[in-house]
Amino acid sequence: MRLLRVLVLLVLFILPFGAKAQLNTERMMMIGRNALYFEDYVLSIRYFNMVIGSRPRLSEPYFFRGLAKYNLDDMKGAADDLSKSIERNPYVPKYYQLRGLCHVKMEQYDSAEYDFKRAIYYEPQNVGIWNNLILTTIHREKWDEAEVMLDSMLLFAPRSANISLMRMQVSMEKKDTVSARRWVDEAISLDKYSSSVYQARAMLLAKMEQYDSAEVDMDRAIELMPNRSDHYINRALVRYYRENLRGAMDDYDMALNADPKSFLGHYNRGLLRAQVGDDNRAIEDFDMVLSVDADNMLARFNRAILRDRTGDLQGAIDDYSKVIEEYPNFEYGYQCRAKARRKMGDSKGAADDETWLLKRQIEQYNNARNGTKAADDTLNSSEKTRKKSDRNVRNYNKVVVADADGEKEYLNTYRGKVQNRKVDVRLLPMYAMTYYERPHDVGETLIYYKPLSDVETKKLLPYRLLLTNNERSLSESEVQRHFDNVDIHSKVIADSENKFPSYMARSLDYYLVQDFASALNDLTDAIAIGGDELWMAYFMRASVRYKMIESEALNGSNNNDAVPWESYSGDKLPNFDYQLVKGDLSQVITLMPDFPQAYYNRGNVYACLNDFKSAVVDYTEAIKLNDGFAEAYYNRGLAQIYLGKTTDGIADLSKAGELGLYSAYNIIKRFKDK
Repeated sequence: MRLLRVLVLLVLFILPFGAKAQLNTERMMMIGRNALYFEDYVLSIRYFNMVIGSRPRLSEPYFFRGLAKYNLDDMKGAADDLSKSIERNPYVPKYYQLRGLCHVKMEQYDSAEYDFKRAIYYEPQNVGIWNNLILTTIHREKWDEAEVMLDSMLLFAPRSANISLMRMQVSMEKKDTVSARRWVDEAISLDKYSSSVYQARAMLLAKMEQYDSAEVDMDRAIELMPNRSDHYINRALVRYYRENLRGAMDDYDMALNADPKSFLGHYNRGLLRAQVGDDNRAIEDFDMVLSVDADNMLARFNRAILRDRTGDLQGAIDDYSKVIEEYPNFEYGYQCRAKARRKMGDSKGAADDETWLLKRQIEQYNNARNGTKAADDTLNSSEKTRKKSDRNVRNYNKVVVADADGEKEYLNTYRGKVQNRKVDVRLLPMYAMTYYERPHDVGETLIYYKPLSDVETKKLLPYRLLLTNNERSLSESEVQRHFDNVDIHSKVIADSENKFPSYMARSLDYYLVQDFASALNDLTDAIAIGGDELWMAYFMRASVRYKMIESEALNGSNNNDAVPWESYSGDKLPNFDYQLVKGDLSQVITLMPDFPQAYYNRGNVYACLNDFKSAVVDYTEAIKLNDGFAEAYYNRGLAQIYLGKTTDGIADLSKAGELGLYSAYNIIKRFKDK
């Protein structure tokens, strides 16, 4: 009996500590998933490392750490983590699916096919997994097997434009253009508002040399999705085939506006600029290509020719020499370098190149007489374009097209990089106060609000505070800095009488490392103390609460996608937490009635509460305070459309587009067609 009592006491003593460890592990998992959802991949890895260190037998932390590594392009590390997830729980299809995507990225197609088949075994009607398996099968040139799989998909997805597009692709690989055309026409009939189906038909028509019709389809694709770089690049290719060089260059300009680092955009625009004599700007394009891919000898040879033409002879010779070092049998390279050396006065160097060329000609003559060929790894082709993977230097002056593998769209159902996602019909995000902002594609967007500037003057916070709805993720060093700052501010709070600035600063540190619960506590303490910057504490607390709602919805539903516009009209009762967010923003407006972002944010909250009339009122107030507030026009446009005021809504979206939000034009087109 005494032994039993001791055991009971021991269990009761240990249990609270075990429960606390469990609670901490769950909290670290939640914060890590918050960071992953908001694309702070480095930070999320840090939290998942903590969980793995504490509970190494769990499978999910490895999965989420693998997902973070996948989004950081660490495919080997991601695949290793996913293998550990599968070791711990081999019955979860998403583990196999994501590992399959890693194998695809690493070009390990046998392993990818195995993973996708295992995922389908556990989830046989998952369209995304079937899509990836079929694309892998197509890559391995198993055309008949791919067709059988596509027939299987029709059993549970009978009206899928994506299936029709894949059937088109298989038909093209089998050289059956008649069937390919039939399948792509069917895809358009199933989804006439998808830009991808028009682009697919345009590329098919271009292969059939029906360039006029191809351009019409590309025009339609761009109308539907005007901010996709690949649409402009493909239309530029069609225009190039039609010998409309100026139109093609305009398209490359638009492509680079959407994606400033596009290889195809810079390389091809450089070629066309060179063709029309715009040599200096062509050099700028090839400089950009080489800054990304210094070993690209075709771009280097183009730059060498342009440097030669613009008088930079030494730069040209340096480029020619690097190309010749890589391609020692490239006669035209020696010929160009010899001419440049003569212009520079380097007679000996020019003579050396000319001697090599003479020996080469004699060698080719003797080989022709003997019926043999000289060694040459730079034979030319008759095609007007070349694939991006083609490294034949003789094709240096050919327009580049994407490799066939680049046209395949493997589906990843998990939240990834926002910049790679297509535009959906959804409200633009709320504004927040932070130290970090993503660079914008168009113009300078720094928001000035005098009371915020006064905060900086008073040095209330250690870093410059920004007002943005385009937050960026943190680097590893930045994450560590904010963890360190939490400790520093905690000591100040313990020792100082004026705790308000430290609570504010520490709440921002917690917010930036995605610990929303701690940030909320600090802001509540700051509000209790009060001060001149009380409005800022309310505004920040509203932002934190709103993000907590998003992250809790994520962790509760296991759905990593943002909430689309269509879901706002659901029958669910409003989340009470939205009322708390609205209450904080109302306090901000009472204290600062000239703060446009407070009205804008409250408008978003009203939209989340399905009160679109009130949302329109708040967006209108924001616009009165700032008539150049593009995001307010955009969101008011969507709210007006939801209320049935389509004409007013389209007018607002048009104004948003005029102010630089070009995705608004895509939304206008969709609603006009509907």
